[in-house]
Amino acid sequence: MLGGNVVFCGKVGKDKHGDTYEEKIVQNNVKSDIARCKKSITGHAITFITPDSERTFAVHLGAAINLEKEDLFFDDLKDSKILHVEGYQLEDKKLRDVSMHAMEFAKKNGIRISIDLADPGIISRNKGDIRKIVERYADIVFANEEEAKAFTGKKGVEALNEIGAISEIAVVKLGKEGSLVKKGDDVYKIEGVKAKAVDTTGAGDMYAAGFLYGLSKGCGIKVCGDLGSYFAAKVVERVGARLDKIEKREVEKIVG
Repeated sequence: MLGGNVVFCGKVGKDKHGDTYEEKIVQNNVKSDIARCKKSITGHAITFITPDSERTFAVHLGAAINLEKEDLFFDDLKDSKILHVEGYQLEDKKLRDVSMHAMEFAKKNGIRISIDLADPGIISRNKGDIRKIVERYADIVFANEEEAKAFTGKKGVEALNEIGAISEIAVVKLGKEGSLVKKGDDVYKIEGVKAKAVDTTGAGDMYAAGFLYGLSKGCGIKVCGDLGSYFAAKVVERVGARLDKIEKREVEKIVG
């Protein structure tokens, strides 16, 4: 929606939900590298939102669990500046192997690798494996406070410093308080953007989207963080993980 070129790789079933999924991302100007699976239905996530705007998921992964190395589109990956991998892809051994195959290709071709740690439970159950993957591949790491603690055993700046020691850029998201970002010896405190939250679904992903867009356009780390904060604040003000529109004038103010 900001004008960047984006490709999505995943797997859905050969059903109406898979059709809808692909239609929606294409409508948002995302190129689809989605594969279809005959033996499984499209994955589902039921979201429960409590009055404090927090959410809990009940998830059936469906066809997504059947992603294979043959489903990766290396021509598109080779043309990319950044490969973004979700921590959810690093628990199941098969999905982990596929993700590492893509990351190995990215590493060999000078493509930056971004990893979102995704969930403290996943980290706790797979800490050794995920630690090795981050150390080997990650240029950019995103984590919220709970994920950072599960990964490092530390909080705040201490967690940030440990993650920053094994990656080029470390981000610890602090919810409405903003985020901490470290690159090299520089630490940035990114302020949160005021929002009337009704649903926190998608806030972390929207933060990463804004941050990675800025990074791909050569913006400074502070601007990348400000873009992430802005979009995270906008998406929590509505139910669902998507924005219908973007106020480009507001983005231009941030970018400068």
